[in-house]
Amino acid sequence: MRNLCGRVGATAAVTAAFVVVAAVVGGATLAPAAAVAAGLGAAGSVGARVAGAPEADLAFHGRLWMDGGQVELRMTPQNHGPFGVADATVRLRWSAPLADEQRLPAGCARSGARTVLCRTGALPADGWGRTLTMAVRLRGEPSEVVLGIDTVWGGGAVDRNHRNDRQEVLVLDTGDSYVF
Repeated sequence: MRNLCGRVGATAAVTAAFVVVAAVVGGATLAPAAAVAAGLGAAGSVGARVAGAPEADLAFHGRLWMDGGQVELRMTPQNHGPFGVADATVRLRWSAPLADEQRLPAGCARSGARTVLCRTGALPADGWGRTLTMAVRLRGEPSEVVLGIDTVWGGGAVDRNHRNDRQEVLVLDTGDSYVF
């Protein structure tokens, strides 16, 4: 397994697009403010310094494999605490474009040609969230792809440790499993 640590930062454009995309998750169309109130997303990154905000340390663990241009992902979010979060949003960015049609799990929405945003659900302090399982088809059949994983929104909590919630994983089209 090759785990590439790199710069994975939220941009204002992607965050703004997230609020709009997140507003339609679950079939209901909400105004951006209503999406935030519903726990679907917020502008800004989880690392923003907010006076008096609770602190949580989110991490993502899992594995992925690719065969014939289809990437399978199994990932479980973890919160090292000290506070729990009601919901968070993880961004999954592939280095290759996704095929036009995708079947994404509930709580996930496409946000561009290479990006999917997913809700984690509740993450208790010092606990694990529900496992996210998905398969995405890439456009064409690339021999490799890099998956970037990062937290876009942490439920209003401050996360000062980005060594475990931002990572990049190289996956070769061999059918082998890559653990992160």
